[in-house]
This record gives sequence, structure tokens and C-alpha cells, in this order.
Amino acid sequence: MIFLFSFLSEPDAMLSAPLNVTIREIEVNSAMVTWEIFEGDPVIGFAITQQKKDVRMLRFIQEVNTTTRSCALWDLDEDTEYIVHVQSISMGGSSPPSEPVLFRTPKESEKMASKSPDEVTMEEVGQAAQLRAGELIIIVVVLIMWAGVIALFCRQYDIIKDNEPNNNKDKAKNSSECSTPEHPQGGLLRSNV
Repeated sequence: MIFLFSFLSEPDAMLSAPLNVTIREIEVNSAMVTWEIFEGDPVIGFAITQQKKDVRMLRFIQEVNTTTRSCALWDLDEDTEYIVHVQSISMGGSSPPSEPVLFRTPKESEKMASKSPDEVTMEEVGQAAQLRAGELIIIVVVLIMWAGVIALFCRQYDIIKDNEPNNNKDKAKNSSECSTPEHPQGGLLRSNV
């Protein structure tokens, strides 16, 4: 299967081949290729040739109008050797290909076995930090809601409290007007005539 995204013109004698081509972050189905360019080269893009070792199929990736010096290789097969070449692209054409870089993707079982249960990856740390941030946001929202509920309760309680003593004072006045020292619970009314 051949993936051909664009056609490169003849190599430009002015451009140098990319330097220090390196494969990083090798996973079961992906990897990252990085490189450097010779300072002063008028590079406007890159082209990558990815090929399975001992197989004639290749993938060709080309990007222009970019200053990036890395590219993700995706949809790789597990436990497979690949050969990668990188070329710089300028307005006048492309550079010669870089020295070939050979790498092998791991087997899924090797990848899982190589990670001990106590080992924590940076990706997991990032996910944990995101989880903690999410938890923190939820906690803050719940605390604000509770503060609002408590404030509303206090306001309603003050209103009830303000109304309740007035009713008790009125009742106390009314009953004290009807009471005499001999009969504190009410009694005969004295009239001042």
C-alpha cells in the first residue's frame, strides 16, 4: 500500500540533508521522528519516507509552509521494523534524503510487560493532574452552593426570628394586662373609676 500525498521535485543542490534524524516515543502503533536542519537553509517544509524493512510498500508524508522539525508516524504495525528518511523542502526543490534511520515497534505484550504496576508515566501524571483539577473545580462549586444555601437559610431564619419575638411580646403584653399580682395567669380586671 502506498500513500503518496505530493510529488517532490528534483533535489535542490542548495539544501543540505536534515541532520540528527531521531525516532522517539516509539509505541506499538506510532512513533515520532525529529530532525535538525543546517542553519541558513531556506527550508519551507519537509518530506518523510517511511517504509517497512524488506517490504516495497512505503508511505510518503510531505508538509510545506511549516517550520516544525518533527512529525508523528501513525498507523504502524506492532513488532515491525521501519526505515525512515527525511528531506528538507525549499522553494527551489528538495534536499537529498537524510541517512536512513531504522527502528522497530514493540509488541503489545512487550509494551504492557515493560511497564511495572508501580511505574507511572508522564501521561498518567498529566491525567491525574487533570483529574485533580476537575475534582478541585467540583469541590469549589459544591462549597459555593453550600455557602449560598447557608446564607439563604440565615436570611430566612433572621426573618422568622424577627417576626416571632414580636408575636410573643404582643401575647405577653396582652396576658400581662389581664393579670394581677394575686392572679398572674389573668384574673379580675380592675377598673379605675
